[in-house]
Amino acid sequence: MSVWLLLAVTAAGLSAVMTFAWYLQRRTGQSGWIDATWSFAIGVAGVALALAPIAGGPATARQVMVAALALAGSLRLGVHIVSRSLNAGEDPRYQALAVEWGRDFPRRLFWFLQIQAACAFLLSLAFFLAARNPSGFPASTDAAGALIVVAAILGEAWSDATLARFRAVRGSGRSVCEDGPWRWSRHPNYFFQWLGWVGFAVIAIDVTGDWPQGWLAALAPAFMYWLLAHVSGVPPLEKHMLASRGDAFRSYQSRVNAFFPGPQRRGLNSSLGE
Repeated sequence: MSVWLLLAVTAAGLSAVMTFAWYLQRRTGQSGWIDATWSFAIGVAGVALALAPIAGGPATARQVMVAALALAGSLRLGVHIVSRSLNAGEDPRYQALAVEWGRDFPRRLFWFLQIQAACAFLLSLAFFLAARNPSGFPASTDAAGALIVVAAILGEAWSDATLARFRAVRGSGRSVCEDGPWRWSRHPNYFFQWLGWVGFAVIAIDVTGDWPQGWLAALAPAFMYWLLAHVSGVPPLEKHMLASRGDAFRSYQSRVNAFFPGPQRRGLNSSLGE
C-alpha cells in the first residue's frame, strides 16, 4: 500500500465514522456518543497508520509501540465517555450549539462533525510520523515519548475518576471540584489529553536529523492545545460553569490556572493558558 493511499483511506474512514456519530446523535438525542465515537476513531486510525504495510516486511517494534499507545489512550477515553453518557445528561457544549443553531441544528451538526473528522485526520498524522521514524529502536526519544504518553493516560484517568467521585458525593449542585489534580488546573483532563500528543511528537522526532519529517508531529500538540484551550474545550465549558456555578466558579477561576497545572494563587485573575 502506498503512503498516499493509506492516508486517503484513513481520511475517508474518519469521515464515514463521524457521519455514523451524527446518525447516533439524531437517533438517541445524546451528544456524548459523538465524543466517544471520535475517540475510538482516533485509536483505530492510529493503529492503521502505525501498522499498515507500506515498504513490506513485518511491523517494527516502534510501530507496534505507537499502535499500542494510540489504542490504549483512545479506548480509555472512549470507554469513560460512554460510561458518562449512560449515566449523565446531555453535554452542555452541544446543548449550547443546539440552542444557538435552532432548527438548523441537524444540518450544521453534520458539517461540524465532518470538521471534527478532518481534525482527527490531522492529529492522527502524528501516529504515522512517530511509527515510521526510521532511526534505530529504542532511541532515547522513544523512552521519553512513551513515558509521557503513559503519564498522560494515567493523569487523564485520575482526573476523570476524581471528578466522578466528587459528583457522586456532592451531586451537580453549585459546588466546584478542587480535589486531586483539579486543585492545580481547572481542566486537568484537557491538559493530560494534550500531553499525550506531546509524547507522540517526541517519539516522531529524530534528534540526529535523519528524519526531519518527524518534526511535523509537533503540529499535533500545538493544534490540540488551540482546540482545547481556545475553541471547543475550555471556553464553552467555562461559560456553562459560570452559568451553573456562579460565584463559586468565579472564585475558582481567580485562584486556579485554566490549563497548565500550577500552584493556587490569592486575589489574582487567572488567564487561559497559564
